[in-house]
Amino acid sequence: MAGQPGFFDLSDRYEALSAAGDPLERLAAVVDFEVFRGALVAALRRSVHRKGDRPPFDPVLMFKILVLQALYSLSDEASEFQIKDRLSFQRFLGLGLDGTVPDATTVWLFRERLVQARAIDKLFARFDAALKDRG
Repeated sequence: MAGQPGFFDLSDRYEALSAAGDPLERLAAVVDFEVFRGALVAALRRSVHRKGDRPPFDPVLMFKILVLQALYSLSDEASEFQIKDRLSFQRFLGLGLDGTVPDATTVWLFRERLVQARAIDKLFARFDAALKDRG
């Protein structure tokens, strides 16, 4: 019957993704992405948030988007679409169905800031090391 989604519909879909062997769920379990927060904050050196400005996206969330782009060979535009479209991506990023998804320009600007800070290669080397350490 079509209509309003039920209370358990989303959790049932997540369960089905897990049962199918969602590789992003395993990645999230293997890599503690919070260890990247300090390096990301230092590289971004965000200015003080001004009243009325949109708050910046969480740097760990943004780094995880760059990881998705690398794993799935996605452009900024394609990553924006896929995050909106795929439950597995949303779950990996910790976004609910009502979560705000960074647009393609925001992703590009984030990457550029890391490139300018000469941090992106170090961050991905650390990510690769974390994967190797966990087998």
